[in-house]
Amino acid sequence: QSPIQRFVHTFGHRTCLAAISTTITTRSPMAFTARQSSSSVLATESSNKGMIILNRPKAMNAINLEMVRKIYKHLKKCEKSKSLLIIKGTGDKAFCAGGDVRALVEAGPTDESKSFFREEYITNALIGNYKIPYIAIIDGITMGGGVGLSVHGKYRVSTDRTLFAMPETAIGLFPDVGGSYFLPRLQGKLGLYLGLTGYRLRGGDVFYSGIASHYVESTKIPELETALLNCPDADDVPELLQKFHSTPEKPFSLEPVLEQINKNFTADSVEGILENLQNDGSEWAKKTLETLSKVSPTSMKVTFRQLELGSQLSLAQCLIMEYRLAVRHLERSDFQEGVRALLIDKDQKPKWQPAQLGEVSEEHVQWFFRKLPDTEELKL
Repeated sequence: QSPIQRFVHTFGHRTCLAAISTTITTRSPMAFTARQSSSSVLATESSNKGMIILNRPKAMNAINLEMVRKIYKHLKKCEKSKSLLIIKGTGDKAFCAGGDVRALVEAGPTDESKSFFREEYITNALIGNYKIPYIAIIDGITMGGGVGLSVHGKYRVSTDRTLFAMPETAIGLFPDVGGSYFLPRLQGKLGLYLGLTGYRLRGGDVFYSGIASHYVESTKIPELETALLNCPDADDVPELLQKFHSTPEKPFSLEPVLEQINKNFTADSVEGILENLQNDGSEWAKKTLETLSKVSPTSMKVTFRQLELGSQLSLAQCLIMEYRLAVRHLERSDFQEGVRALLIDKDQKPKWQPAQLGEVSEEHVQWFFRKLPDTEELKL
């Protein structure tokens, strides 16, 4: 399977997940009050602990504007009244497979589409500065918007079932939800590699890369949740997580090519990276070139600039920049065509405009980063 075929399998065939159970079972002996299970977000709480459960298993817990608003509201409430907060997804397939991009593209650059990005990024910023311990249990598929709901939190628990990716360049978008902040801060050039290629990290890789803070076997997650919900003091959370943490069985899958990633992705431009990979000539370099040949040339150049700028900015500044990029992508970009080709028509043959990297002008790249009118800028 090509990277695009794998992407379509994850994002395009949501109906095949209908068999996932939608029932929530609280495995804690504590008395929790959960809202009706038909709700897309279950906000549950005990006397002094909060929990958010993403509850759209048929859509792999992909988030929409309604869900973002519910999550934000509960986060604000718990920050003032609880000692810790856990966020997780329903079922064993996904934590959250991202934002509902198909709905965004079909709506176009409407106020509601802009509101989705604006309120999602405001939620990402809140998580990045959360005042009580925030524990994201990223068990299963964690992509795009799901990364934004986890990676900025203090504690990110991956499992043997975790599948992480930022595959936005394959649909003519850019690695958002604070990607410009966390990707350049990974070791060496790993973040730039992940952002441009959409490479998938599985299981222990998510911990070794630094995306996750802990690794816990999926069979032990119910026990971990119970321990956290019964934790008498929030100060005990680090020790408790360390107790459940284990060394992944398999070594870091990218370890053999980390040196090549650092060498080849150290360049002044995307063209420089491609030239390095061509000169490298290894099997890994050829596969990487093949992946990059399929993604949007404009997205590659925008992503390269975004991560370059983001390496020097705060999370809030990154999200303000990304909101400008998101609005521009709704207005005029490869985003619509990428979603059409991969998620709507599923012909897997996007017609990128422009089609060649050399045709993406510096002026066009700069246009994406231009300041919005004062009234439209993201306020954090």
